[in-house]
Amino acid sequence: MKPELQDPDLRFFSLADANRMLPLVKRIAGDIAAQWAELEPRLARWQGLSAEARGEPEGRELKAELDARSGALDDLVAELQELGCHFKGFPDGLVDWYSLYAGRPVFLCWKLGEEEIGWWHQVDAGFAGRQPILESQREAFRAEE
Repeated sequence: MKPELQDPDLRFFSLADANRMLPLVKRIAGDIAAQWAELEPRLARWQGLSAEARGEPEGRELKAELDARSGALDDLVAELQELGCHFKGFPDGLVDWYSLYAGRPVFLCWKLGEEEIGWWHQVDAGFAGRQPILESQREAFRAEE
């Protein structure tokens, strides 16, 4: 069993409960994606600087900006974590919620641009293992057994 599954504070969600949270999650994930779009080119510029250039005033200024923007991103990801969500990817705004399906932990899976949570995957499968939630399965995703 994954160590995080033994966390006493771990929250599980029914599909209905996770979908009720989605308006707030969409806003936060959208903010994360916007912040990432601003941060990514600056990060690439920083990575392209020599050690000497990083010590110059322009390099130090860029580093301070990166630190501030990274802190803002961390705060947004922490907001999702406080809700019980698991943020999985910057460019796509990928978010998972733990749920129980047939008595085992799985992830309900959503990404920016999707209207509702319509996908799930095994905990160890990741995004590549996403499967659509069939109408016949909708009530089977539970917060508890």
